[in-house]
Amino acid sequence: MISLIALLSAVLSLSGVVVGVVGVVGTTRPRGPDSAVRRAIKWLWSGHGHRRVDQWTRRTTLVVGLLAGASTWLLSGWPVAGLLVGIAVPGIPWLFLAGTAERRAIERLAAIESWTRRVADIVANGLGLQAAIVATATTAPAKIEHEVRGLAADLQAGTSAEYALRRFADEIDDYTCDQVVAPLVLHAGDRGEGLASVLTDLSRSIAAEVEMRRTVDAKRAGPRFAVRFLTGMTVAVLVFFVVNPQYLAPYGTAFGQLLLLVLAAIYTGLMIWVRNLSVPSRRERLLAPLPALAQAAGVVPR
Repeated sequence: MISLIALLSAVLSLSGVVVGVVGVVGTTRPRGPDSAVRRAIKWLWSGHGHRRVDQWTRRTTLVVGLLAGASTWLLSGWPVAGLLVGIAVPGIPWLFLAGTAERRAIERLAAIESWTRRVADIVANGLGLQAAIVATATTAPAKIEHEVRGLAADLQAGTSAEYALRRFADEIDDYTCDQVVAPLVLHAGDRGEGLASVLTDLSRSIAAEVEMRRTVDAKRAGPRFAVRFLTGMTVAVLVFFVVNPQYLAPYGTAFGQLLLLVLAAIYTGLMIWVRNLSVPSRRERLLAPLPALAQAAGVVPR
């Protein structure tokens, strides 16, 4: 057992050195489209969001889960126990907070509607787009205050309007926000007329979407309670097993470990399925992120 752990540690250490060298030095091979495995790894490491605070939170949780799983494996000698703990650390909060992300999204959507309506009113009074955005920086809704102030700062610093608006959209990271940013980008390029009317129509559409999503969110309270209840019961059972390890003794054999893995996989799949019933599916963004443009422009992300 000790020799196996030593061999595994050596392989992981060597792999880490190779990955580190490739990451720092790079390769001469042109980068092609990401494979399915690479996209899966990116999603696991960063999630859907492009905001740095969301990515930092996700990565911290994954690292804590990895450390907890490794510690459980070393202390118990059960590899499956380590795997389950490593999954449970980020998974339990993900299950408990099933409705929190949607409520936050609705609040941010309402903030986008309010800001869009404010920009439309200022533009209708004869002010230019950039001046209108800067004017809203001090009165922006709290949920997007940081992003709007960053957008205004970019415009005042001389950053191109298109790039500043696209980065603003990346920070909000929402399909509906992209609907607002797209006509702003087009107007920044051709200075066409009718922007105030377009933004007013968009704000009305967003307000209707907010009301609809709030109604649907209220109807999903039942499935979310079921998810939280089942998750709480699972945590209670795990605590009971930790306090009374004799009940887990039959799983100490190789067959027991395999059986435990199968049962845990079935249970995890069912919990993910129930959670997915309680949250809406995420819509893909209209505007693609701009990491390549940021590097070409030499702009340091905020």
